Amino acid sequence: MEILDKLEAIKNSWEEIAEQMSDPDAMKDMKNFVKLNKDYKDLEPVVKAYKEYKNLLENIESTKEILKTEKDPEFREMAREELDTLQEREESLGEEIRLLLIPKDPQDSKNAVMEIRAGTGGDEASIFAGDLYRMYQKYCETKGWKIDVVDLNEGTAGGFKEIVFNVNGDGAYGILKFESGVHRVQRVPKTETQGRIHTSAATVVVLPEADEFDIELHDKDIRKDTFCSSGPGGQSVNTTYSAIRLTHIPTGIVVTCQDEKSQIKNLAKAMKVLRTRLYEREYDKYLEEMSSKRKTMISTGDRSAKIRTYNWPQGRVTDHRINLTLYNLQSIIDGDIQEIIDKLQMAENAERLKADMEN
Repeated sequence: MEILDKLEAIKNSWEEIAEQMSDPDAMKDMKNFVKLNKDYKDLEPVVKAYKEYKNLLENIESTKEILKTEKDPEFREMAREELDTLQEREESLGEEIRLLLIPKDPQDSKNAVMEIRAGTGGDEASIFAGDLYRMYQKYCETKGWKIDVVDLNEGTAGGFKEIVFNVNGDGAYGILKFESGVHRVQRVPKTETQGRIHTSAATVVVLPEADEFDIELHDKDIRKDTFCSSGPGGQSVNTTYSAIRLTHIPTGIVVTCQDEKSQIKNLAKAMKVLRTRLYEREYDKYLEEMSSKRKTMISTGDRSAKIRTYNWPQGRVTDHRINLTLYNLQSIIDGDIQEIIDKLQMAENAERLKADMEN
């Protein structure tokens, strides 16, 4: 069977990687060791599925053999029921394996960097940006992921004009990437005196966090400025020059971080974001290439495209990419977004399978 040959080859590669990692000299080339470790983890689910699949096929053959030779009616009936169960599992596992064999986005296993910016709608847009931040904060808590705020600019009536934060967790980017795009809200703002429904928006950008092996930064290319951290209204919240502004001279990219009281910690965070912003340029080329191969980019798409509407009067949330409407807005805004993400992942998987079959 072709699929078994392919799985056997993957198992052999996985075992070879394990051997290379156990070599005492492997850690001398740290960049290569990190890559080997990632490849090992990526192949592990395939190898596990292969072992189960191979065992399943052997059990199916032995059960069929029993049906051929066994004379006892009761025992034959038990074997027939067992065969039905095994064949059902073979079909579902075969589907899982076909999906596992399609090349994944290599960035999916990374941490994420998220940016939420208030869009059209003035103060209400900033308030909504704050609602979205708390939604992701609560969702990340349920996943056991750590959120680390890098920079923020508070709105005059609450919420944020902009907030940038890291999400540290296994596979965070592969799950949160579905949130990139324009989120629209329809509700009566707190600032509205006549009870009229307003439409406002906030933009969410999700990026895979770049590490030092992805982007090489040179000191001569970075200008570092320090300043006092400021709070709402621009007042200084401390008198030490702990806030950091980094300017990447070749590209003009500017990153600021003032969340920590320590200049060293702010510098480390700012460097992380700067790497990610530089990496974003290369990653955007990859996204363009992917979108030309797929008819609909479920996961990333156009970051300026409207992806979701939160309608308060009707208590509904609609994801426009998959025509999904749910009537549990309050629980969603309280962080219960797993159902939406699951359905988006299913849509993306179906798309990947279709694209693989067409190639």
